[in-house]
Amino acid sequence: MSASGGTKAIVAALTANLAIAVAKFVAFLFSGSSSMLAESVHSVADSGNQGLLLLGGKKAKREATPQHPFGYGRERYIYAFLVSIVLFSVGGMFAIYEGYEKIRHPHEIEHWYWPVGVLIFAIIAETFSFRTAIKESNEVRGKLSWKEFVRRAKAPELPVVLLEDLGALVGLVLALGGVGLALATGNGVWDGIGTLCIGVLLILIALVLAAETKSLLLGEAAGAEDVEKIKTALVDGDSVTRIIHMRTLHLGPEELLVAAKIAVQHDDTAAEVAAAINAAEDRIRAAVPIARVIYLEPDVYDETIAAGGAPAQAPGGAGR
Repeated sequence: MSASGGTKAIVAALTANLAIAVAKFVAFLFSGSSSMLAESVHSVADSGNQGLLLLGGKKAKREATPQHPFGYGRERYIYAFLVSIVLFSVGGMFAIYEGYEKIRHPHEIEHWYWPVGVLIFAIIAETFSFRTAIKESNEVRGKLSWKEFVRRAKAPELPVVLLEDLGALVGLVLALGGVGLALATGNGVWDGIGTLCIGVLLILIALVLAAETKSLLLGEAAGAEDVEKIKTALVDGDSVTRIIHMRTLHLGPEELLVAAKIAVQHDDTAAEVAAAINAAEDRIRAAVPIARVIYLEPDVYDETIAAGGAPAQAPGGAGR
């Protein structure tokens, strides 16, 4: 995923959420609706989350240092994980608490036109933000379904914004439903129920985000398509005859580490082996440009060891 695409989606979401947060707070002050208060806090939390994503993107661009020789690419994963925590605690837990209190102590909604008008405005603004996130995601997700895109994306920004915007839209519909039922029945409990539903929704989204970003933080391998490209690029059949084993690891969304033990000709000189390694690295970078850190260990393939059942991480067998 291009960083520019993610930044565009984040900025669109941030602009929409700031405007919506102000409007919701004004509506809450005039109406006293707990759904509006929960939605106001939700929008403030979302705005802070987008700020965290932008900060993470900026910090990830720092140059590598002796203490962090592989750079700071994973900063983007850390800040995306913080987003899930903020969404869970500030957004979800607050909404559940506010909904519970409103159910225990319901009161009528005053000046109903404020919350209804603001919620309609918010739905329009969030739809614009969601549309931008969908457009940017469609440019990079290829043939993946939306579920696969969220689960497999190595760059966290677009999946985070997508889920946030989806949660915001569904939450707004829930808030509008709670306010509408409270007005229709004259019973403020419905407003509290709507608030409670918003809280549950936000917590579920936060848990999904936490699970996906945790996996990225732990370190994920390259996608299956990139792994195949690397394997194909490594073996030229002449100087590099096979891959004995290989590992890949994302150091960041756009930086991949490749480590492999490769089989070379047993009678090659040191100079020929060095040339073979350099050529293999060039082929890998041409095939997968994000493979920026490459370590190749030359070895001589041993048929006896391979026949004895030594582990091999395809394609190939075993070295010494």
